Amino acid sequence: MSQLRSIQDIESPSWLPRLAAHGGPRFLQIADALQAAVADGSLRPGERLPPQRRLAAHLEVDLTTVTRAYDEARRRNLLEGRGARGTYVAAPKVELSTVLDLSMNTPPPPDGVDFDDMLKQGLAQVLMRSDNALLMNYHLGGGSDAERQAGARWLAPMFGQLDPGQVLVCPGAQAAIAASMLALTAPGDVILAEPACYPGLRAAATQFGRRILAVQADQHGMVPAMLEQACRAHQPALVYLNPTCQNPTTVTMPERRRKELAAVAQRCAVRLVEDDPYWLLADAAPAPVATFAPQQTYYISTLSKCLTPGLRLAFVLVRDPQERERFLDALRAFALMAAPPTAALATQWILDGSADALLEGVRREARLRQRMARDILAGRIGAAGDGLHLWLELPAYWNSSRLALAAESEGIAVTPAEAFATNGDSVNAIRISLGSIQDRARLQAGLQRLSGLLARRPDSFSAAVV
Repeated sequence: MSQLRSIQDIESPSWLPRLAAHGGPRFLQIADALQAAVADGSLRPGERLPPQRRLAAHLEVDLTTVTRAYDEARRRNLLEGRGARGTYVAAPKVELSTVLDLSMNTPPPPDGVDFDDMLKQGLAQVLMRSDNALLMNYHLGGGSDAERQAGARWLAPMFGQLDPGQVLVCPGAQAAIAASMLALTAPGDVILAEPACYPGLRAAATQFGRRILAVQADQHGMVPAMLEQACRAHQPALVYLNPTCQNPTTVTMPERRRKELAAVAQRCAVRLVEDDPYWLLADAAPAPVATFAPQQTYYISTLSKCLTPGLRLAFVLVRDPQERERFLDALRAFALMAAPPTAALATQWILDGSADALLEGVRREARLRQRMARDILAGRIGAAGDGLHLWLELPAYWNSSRLALAAESEGIAVTPAEAFATNGDSVNAIRISLGSIQDRARLQAGLQRLSGLLARRPDSFSAAVV
């Protein structure tokens, strides 16, 4: 018998169920049936599938439905195309990567959202509605009117209705932080931040010749009295805050703390840069600090942590027109504009509601992963929270750098506390990121492996030598 079934045998495929009127999108019903048939052996690697037109006629659906079903099955690594020879069941994909990455803070794949289809549809809409010559040309910094309107809509949950003219478009939060630093500080100036903070701040400060000093923090974030004391002593040019699901500590400042910090900034006439990438992922986050000190705060909201890093887009709210010009002048020194195609895609998604659906899918998946991590690491981390990461303080018999090395030897990447230390001193902890491993089962395996490692003492750990 031939390795491949004859085309006559598969023109009326036995593996396909009757399509249900209320069973969801028909292309997904077909893709799910394919997946089930591969799983139970009804379809085997190397078997040829019916041509799309024949399958569409058999199922009494249009060709587009079958095309989308085959595309979805390819996305799931179930099928492979062989040109004119047709479409075949793919061999099982072998996972060659041995590293389970718990170190990179990226959004997880959205739960209940067909991201590939959303991307294709969004790009098709952009190309259909845009002047392609304009799409591939230079644009003025700060964003087009449509992009700023999208930014105002994106920021509406935090601030309510905004004047789009106060919103600037940036190629990512790191660019926004760097431009803020250039606009508000001079070489040698002091920047105040929490003892553990986003490493990109320190990287920019080092390149620009600025000094970062740590201000004491407690379980609610930066301590207002310590901030005021530091402002009086050091005359800082700006204060950096990450008040919601703080990276790396996961602390969300309560509203009272935000108001107190805003009041200190106003009394000391110091500018604030509020980097707030996780606000939309949090459950009932308090109003941003920028609400309480609107004229003194540059507020940054990136799409990279809530939707997808590939958009490389952030919105910056700057209320004062002169401050906006200062910011844009600084931004133009190293980044003339956000890439027009991705800015157009983000604008399309925000204005047509796709961004809301994607955000909700990311939020659902992130919360599921938070619960999973806390179940596996029970007793080591507090109650379930929000965001994309966990901050795990280590038992006394481990230090963070040695734990990170031990984890690496077992195929797990985590980030030690030293990476976030503002002034060189750090607590004994690691950050665990929950989004970068696409497959939930692999994430579970990585967390279980890490839990086992934490239960062992370093003297029982022996790295392989090759």
